Amino acid sequence: MSMLNRFFRFVRLALLLLVTGLTQATPLVSRLTPPSELFSTGRDYPMIARFLSDQRFDLQATVQPDPGQTITRFEFAVDGVPILVPAARTSLVTQGLVKGMPRDTAVVSLRAYSNNQPGKHILSVTATQSDGKQARAKGSFEVVPLLTGDGRPARNVILLLGDGMGITHRTAARIVAKGYSQGKANQPLAMDTFPYTGLLMTSSLNSIVTDSAPGMSNYVTGNKAANAQEGVWPDETLDAFDNPRVEYLSEYLHRKFGKALGIVTTADVSDATPAANAVHTANRSAGTGIVDQFLDDRELTGLTVLMGGGRKWFLPNRDDSINPQPVNGSQRLSGSDAILPDDVVAGWGVAKGDRDAGRDLIADFQRAGFGYAPDAASMTAVAARSGKLLGLFSYGNMNVAYDKIAGRRGAGQVVNDFGFPDQPMLDEMARAALTVLAKQPNGFYMMIEGASIDKQAHAMDSDRWILETLEFDRAVEVAQNFARQHTDTLVLVTADHETAGASIIGSANSSDHAYDGTATSKDRDQIVHVYDSAGFPQYQIMPDGYPQTTDIANKILIGYGSNADRRETWRSNEKPVMDDQPFAAHVPLNTYPANAGARNQGQGFSITGQIGGHSASHTATDIPLSAFGRGSRLFTGVFDNTEVFFKIGQAVTGGASPLQND
Repeated sequence: MSMLNRFFRFVRLALLLLVTGLTQATPLVSRLTPPSELFSTGRDYPMIARFLSDQRFDLQATVQPDPGQTITRFEFAVDGVPILVPAARTSLVTQGLVKGMPRDTAVVSLRAYSNNQPGKHILSVTATQSDGKQARAKGSFEVVPLLTGDGRPARNVILLLGDGMGITHRTAARIVAKGYSQGKANQPLAMDTFPYTGLLMTSSLNSIVTDSAPGMSNYVTGNKAANAQEGVWPDETLDAFDNPRVEYLSEYLHRKFGKALGIVTTADVSDATPAANAVHTANRSAGTGIVDQFLDDRELTGLTVLMGGGRKWFLPNRDDSINPQPVNGSQRLSGSDAILPDDVVAGWGVAKGDRDAGRDLIADFQRAGFGYAPDAASMTAVAARSGKLLGLFSYGNMNVAYDKIAGRRGAGQVVNDFGFPDQPMLDEMARAALTVLAKQPNGFYMMIEGASIDKQAHAMDSDRWILETLEFDRAVEVAQNFARQHTDTLVLVTADHETAGASIIGSANSSDHAYDGTATSKDRDQIVHVYDSAGFPQYQIMPDGYPQTTDIANKILIGYGSNADRRETWRSNEKPVMDDQPFAAHVPLNTYPANAGARNQGQGFSITGQIGGHSASHTATDIPLSAFGRGSRLFTGVFDNTEVFFKIGQAVTGGASPLQND
């Protein structure tokens, strides 16, 4: 046999062995949770999954067996030591997986693991298939050490989150509310007076640009979540409520210290930010299951106050084949409800759940001891006499400050059209919540959200998001005053992300310009003023703390870096864009613009956006955090949003060395 023939025979044999090896490969672990770079890339940095001592989290692996084989058993180990738990806390799932997974793929889980040994740990999984072959994989996680005995611990934590509020939103609110004289602000905002400031990186597990679900969840789990998911990691199952969980700050503080939880928002309470403090789901839109978990798992979170919009999820829907249910505005649906798997129930001690669209959740809250406030008039009195408080002030998201203030001044078209003329302001809600939470013997954690800074920035409605930021800052002042009186309180002010790439360009003189949809660049140039011609906008602030009007001769001019196409008049918009309301298709709500692209039709100047659709988007811009009170000195520098969780943990468990402003 010639040398050349031997060579080709060797090549054919090598190819045959390669093909045989591929078809008879050992089973494969395609995902290992918690996520780690060790599993994904083989690197041991950066450390992705990090936990407080004894913080609970799920272990999970996705295993692809050889063709014709099945996974029959599995074992997780940490640092080489097998984890032994009751079988009820484990599961092996092969049905209901996402499309594209190989046949007989198994998702194996061990629920509610915890570790109290500080440092890096190696997580490994071994899965055995029916012919005895095994798949193995390893990842890593860290238990973060905390200092003890270093100063005085914080008893209460108040996290105020201006959804979408970047530095531009804060600056614009200061210019409007306080005014500038010869280049200096006449007064600071309340949030400007906090002594410590940090800068936060906000990316989610799967993108540099986060949405609000991981934007909030990352703060209160210490771990990255994927977009649209809260309190969980991704998996290969279709069920939105069985994903691997990580324990929330509220759950941890209630389990370890008996602290209560308060959630206050101007959004629908099922929205991403409020839910991402207490509810674990891979679908931020599963409203029925989300609100049910607020109540059903209150013994795990310590839920004591829940206030905002979202009444549509609490009202019984007697026929959930109709959406929305036309009699009472209910949008409870069996399809968005949750029934949790047995291993989650056994591991975490949570309620099983039910598909009960006809549930009267308000009545169930009241039976559980919550006082119920349907409007601003009743809220303060209910808070004074109740140990627990539920406030639901609209069907969906609450109306924004711009329109609530107009209603209080006697121009209540919008709030009347929406059917809820007596909605509280966010600072009033914060004050009522603190009245209840101050009664708690072991302290509390509370999240207060100014939700529509984001929603109105999405709509590129500058006047409305500026007033939303002013309303939010008034709530900041309430929290700050509480902390001054209760000096063992930590107050944090931040955002989950920046929305719209907002930028202060200068000022706009639009009050004396009336032009139609044929406006040209010349018309724009007469209105838009930059540099010296911008001057200093001067708004007249009324006793209620808000401008008499936002349509002044030299109003602040906002531009957007992540905007969509729209027509701009640089005047205030008479009506907000419509959001997800039960009766949006009925008079009078059907007269509201469906989106920013439908607004100002036939008038104004056409602006070409950077993105498609009709809504501005979030950005990956770092956002500021301001800190006041006990442990506030911990929150300085530039750090990832997950670090907020561990800094809060340090403040609550070990404290921080007291300085002048502590």
